[in-house]
Amino acid sequence: MDYDTIAAVSTPIGEGAISIVRLSGPEAIPAADRLFEGKASLTKVKSHTIHYGKIVDPETGRTIEEVMVSVMKKPKTFTREDVVEINCHGGLVSVNRVLSLVLDQNVRMAEPGEFTKRAFLNGRIDLSQAEAVMDLIRAKTDRAMNVAMSQIEGKLSGLVRKLRDELLDMLAAVEVNIDYPEYDDAEVMTGKLLFEKASRVEKKIDGILSTAKQGKILREGLSTAIIGKPNVGKSSLLNHLVHENKAIVTNIPGTTRDVIEEYVNVGGVPLKLVDTAGIRETEDIVEKIGVERSQAALKSADLILLLLNNNEELTADDRRLFDMIGNTQTIIILNKTDLPSHVSADELQRLVSGRPVIRTSLLQDKGTEELEQVIASLFLSGGAQAKTETYVSNTRHIALLKQARSAISDAIAAAEQGFPVDIVQIDVKRTWDILGEIIGDSVDDSLIDKLFSQFCLGK
Repeated sequence: MDYDTIAAVSTPIGEGAISIVRLSGPEAIPAADRLFEGKASLTKVKSHTIHYGKIVDPETGRTIEEVMVSVMKKPKTFTREDVVEINCHGGLVSVNRVLSLVLDQNVRMAEPGEFTKRAFLNGRIDLSQAEAVMDLIRAKTDRAMNVAMSQIEGKLSGLVRKLRDELLDMLAAVEVNIDYPEYDDAEVMTGKLLFEKASRVEKKIDGILSTAKQGKILREGLSTAIIGKPNVGKSSLLNHLVHENKAIVTNIPGTTRDVIEEYVNVGGVPLKLVDTAGIRETEDIVEKIGVERSQAALKSADLILLLLNNNEELTADDRRLFDMIGNTQTIIILNKTDLPSHVSADELQRLVSGRPVIRTSLLQDKGTEELEQVIASLFLSGGAQAKTETYVSNTRHIALLKQARSAISDAIAAAEQGFPVDIVQIDVKRTWDILGEIIGDSVDDSLIDKLFSQFCLGK
């Protein structure tokens, strides 16, 4: 199906060595050719070749840019349309002048994600693969990138399609039963078959969902709050994990007055670190606001790093922090172990209540490697799974898989209770439809538009 021709800048805004203006559609090659001056016409060159030349304003004849132009003819392109990429010098003025001339050639500006949307609509990729493109762009660790690449290659799609094929076999068996009611044992046999096959599908959906926790962490990052009393080493820990001096470190209590956020890769786990203001009773108005924000960050955290001062006895503020963390996954960090210990071992053991305790001296850079290992083991357990990298990580996919699991469970319950097979069929068909929404086989246009609108321009 041919759409109109679109164009956009596909490289980040700003100064750089190269910027790329991408065109896709039936007029991509003729439009670029009208601006290009080189050894050969772009309409006559071979596909998947790159050509040196100049971009010339057709009205004035003035040279605008020195460029390299890639020509890729359908269907072997990302969008399955003719695609041209104009490589010009990186810089706002340069790339905007080229784009402006391109848009004068019966070409319109692409909408966010429209190139990827066309790849989906033209059958180049399915919906889950299209969504994985943005996951690849936003990946914050090598492992997250591997998961995204796995989904782009269609591994999750393959699992979903196999499940849908099994469900189709079940629906076909029901149709046979309905079409040939004269066989008395047909319904009994079909009911038993439905129960067995539906149970296998349910087990496979559970297997995919078992990767959801790790997959979502890899995709979105783990919201991690660093908490503790003032001057206990929170900012030092943030700086160590980030490997930069992002936070001000002094021996003056209350230096951090606001919440500082930073992404960091810890043992393959992307953490969204939140360095909070020290939580304590205070009359300082500014510090009090910081404490309130820290408490809000604490409530939304997936992981809490609670720092204690090894050189001081536990205080009421320390005990209050233990009450505040509730059931949130927490690692206790006993810092300043280079100094004499004044923490009661018995009281600490009672408060810790089985949570992991790491002893560190951030001043001497001791104990932090063990901390990183504990974080990785807590949230990415099961190293064997990492070899396949077939995780479900997208929130939409996880929600649909849970709906599909509920629908197939209803089918199993109905078959087990001896309901007529055409009643069981309703839930089987519902499961098939829900799984189809993951890969885009059964999804409405409004959802497609919403999903692709979240993409960056030029992708």
